[in-house]
Amino acid sequence: MPLAAPTFFVAVLQTIAQLAETWLAARQGTVALAGWAVVMPFGLLLMQMSGGAIGGGVVSAIARALGAGRKDEASALVAHGLLLALGGALLFMVVMLGFARPILTLVGGPEAAAASTAYAMCLFGFGALPAWFANTLASVLRGGGQHAFAAAALSSAWIMQPLVAWFLMERVGLGLPGAGIAYAVAMLGAGIVMAMLVLRGYAGFVPTLRLKLSGDLFRRILSVGLIASVMAALGNLATMLVTSQVAHYGTVAVAAYGVIARLEFLTVPLAFGVGSALTALVGNAVGAGDWPLARRTAGFGAVMAFLLTGLAGLVLTFYPERVAALFASDLQVAAVASRGLQIVGPAFAGLGVGVSLYFAAMGAGRMGWPFVAAISRIVLAVGGGYVLSHTLGYGLDGQFYGVALGLLGYGFFNAIAVRPGVWSARVR
Repeated sequence: MPLAAPTFFVAVLQTIAQLAETWLAARQGTVALAGWAVVMPFGLLLMQMSGGAIGGGVVSAIARALGAGRKDEASALVAHGLLLALGGALLFMVVMLGFARPILTLVGGPEAAAASTAYAMCLFGFGALPAWFANTLASVLRGGGQHAFAAAALSSAWIMQPLVAWFLMERVGLGLPGAGIAYAVAMLGAGIVMAMLVLRGYAGFVPTLRLKLSGDLFRRILSVGLIASVMAALGNLATMLVTSQVAHYGTVAVAAYGVIARLEFLTVPLAFGVGSALTALVGNAVGAGDWPLARRTAGFGAVMAFLLTGLAGLVLTFYPERVAALFASDLQVAAVASRGLQIVGPAFAGLGVGVSLYFAAMGAGRMGWPFVAAISRIVLAVGGGYVLSHTLGYGLDGQFYGVALGLLGYGFFNAIAVRPGVWSARVR
């Protein structure tokens, strides 16, 4: 799919940038790596809600409006999307600036929380607003089919972010907080570039930024974006709850699981490269009333995501020691992370299928089964992991098996949704 290529290129750069951040965090020591791991699910939630959930709602609404020939509606949706972005940014800022220490203590314990509170406050205090606006503007461009313009701006951000992070963390000596400030700087630069593109009509229309608000237009975005936000929260809640269970095995285990979880979530940008194109393509097909085309497009995208993320999972499965050693200088952390990668790696393909079809479902406006998939993931990862670990006596391995089951369940339930009985004009 030509539309997927630019976003996939951005996904590769994002993956490299986040791998570099993991490496930089590990260089700060085991406790710092554990602290970074505790903040990671919240940072991922910020990116997923702004870029994938509410952002996906913006892409879907604009794509469907354009597919139906309603260019004025697409234009008016921009201001509504930006207002929702402002609200989302403020929510993250209030929660994480006001309650970072107790929340992080609850997830990872007092030692990890002490190492990560300042990082969390910098990440969300400086970075929440730029990230929400940059990702919303990128969604406007994608909804207009202009993936290449969004990709160009975001590519520069992901190239800049690890370089600035290294300078602030190591040369200036800020440690983990430097990574949060670097993210804010990168997103601010990308947001400014995309704002100029959108205002000049590069999305295929000139946006109407007059504050003539419409409840119907908010509903068009939130009918997809709000449900997707809940599902993004559930996915990250699974990681937080698994982290809290892993914390019973000590700081080394938390740091090791942080490496595994980061590598797990790094498959998401690979699937997002396909999924973001699916949102626009499926949305256009649905807007034109062509449901069979929408289903074929989703199926083709799922196969692409399966191959991409499955390959990544196989590399981690067959070379776990080498991969773990890249992100953990502590031999104990590396050994635990290596064992976890052997167990979880084969299931990465399930996550790829699930993520790609989740974005396709946004374009179709059919979010019921993706919600079931998100629930299955948290039940299997947390509940299944607890049973395997404590009831059946598998210990820490049981937690990793639970995570793998959650990823496979997520892919399965998203896949069975794409059928005529669900994806059709008859369903309301």
